[in-house]
Amino acid sequence: MQMHSSYQLLNNIKQFNVVKVIIATLISITVYSCTSSPAATPPPPPPSLPVATISTGTDTTYQEYPASIEGTVNVEVRPQVGGTLDKVFVDEGSLVNAGQPLFKINEQPYRAALNNAIASQHAAEGAAANAQIEIDKLTPLVQNKVVSEYQLKTARAAYAIAKANIEQARANVSTAQINLGYTLIKAPVSGYIGRLLKKQGSLVAPADVEALTQLSDVRDVHVYFSLSEKDFVSFKEQYPGVTLKDKLRQLPPVSLLLADNSAYTKQGKIDMIDGQFDKTTGAITLRASFNNPQGLLRSGNTGKIRLSLSHKDALIVPESATIEMQDKVFVFMVADNNKVKKVPITIIGKNGVNYLVKDGIKAGDEIVLSGIDHLQEGTVIHPEKAADKVAVVKINK
Repeated sequence: MQMHSSYQLLNNIKQFNVVKVIIATLISITVYSCTSSPAATPPPPPPSLPVATISTGTDTTYQEYPASIEGTVNVEVRPQVGGTLDKVFVDEGSLVNAGQPLFKINEQPYRAALNNAIASQHAAEGAAANAQIEIDKLTPLVQNKVVSEYQLKTARAAYAIAKANIEQARANVSTAQINLGYTLIKAPVSGYIGRLLKKQGSLVAPADVEALTQLSDVRDVHVYFSLSEKDFVSFKEQYPGVTLKDKLRQLPPVSLLLADNSAYTKQGKIDMIDGQFDKTTGAITLRASFNNPQGLLRSGNTGKIRLSLSHKDALIVPESATIEMQDKVFVFMVADNNKVKKVPITIIGKNGVNYLVKDGIKAGDEIVLSGIDHLQEGTVIHPEKAADKVAVVKINK
């Protein structure tokens, strides 16, 4: 009995020691975990990004159209008689005045033809004089019934033929004089000489495919450009006036961009709209006139016509505040609790570095101006107000 009690007491002591070990181990683990684990990292602050409030304003947008330039007078200089080109009085690119000699064709055949026509005229005049003498001789004889009246009528008919021959001879003289005059080719208008396709000694004729040269009066130039049917409808809606004639009178001046994209120093005026659309291209041609006192513009030049359009109460958004994805343009609008929302916008024009916006945003909205490349939908930001508001043009279609 005493041995059983001693055994149970020993067993209880062992169990107590095991519990003590377990408790000590748990306490050690707890203390170690509390002392060795790092402190929890606080979440990063929201990124600070510049934002601006959309407001209404007035701005001007531009549209550009390819254009071709021609002088107000652009004529081909062609010979009106054939022959050898004896002299060339001008050089390529020269400025000439109306009536100034340009070319000389060998005149000898035409001088001979004139002399022959004059001789024929003199012969016809002699024949007419002889016919008149015959009439004068027969008249008294008929009155005295010495000869028959038939002879007098015959003489008078011969005189009428002689007079007709005189008229024909005079016409031949005039034709020969005109042809002789055509051997000296003069400038029909003032302007600049083009390339000289025929040189001295060349044989020329009125039926030649190529003209001798071209002559352009470029003191004023016409610039032609085309609008598609859609652009023409917009053109009629955007500018004031009831009829096209009224619109032309009230159109603002237009600018001309040269081939190097530099702007021509003078502005022009649209003064003509073609009467119909080209069935092949589906476009209609317009003409703008520009003054060209220094002769900088020449026929055959190309460029672009820039049309301006003023917009009132509309929205302009900087291109840098937009992002393009899948052929759509988005801005990040600041919503509730400073969360950003990616919103698609409709672009209908561009002015420099700004987009002209039709739909998607409205006045009073706030958009993020920069730092949007890695911005995600729903991100919370710390907005920094920009100094200037963003103006927007609201287009009412």
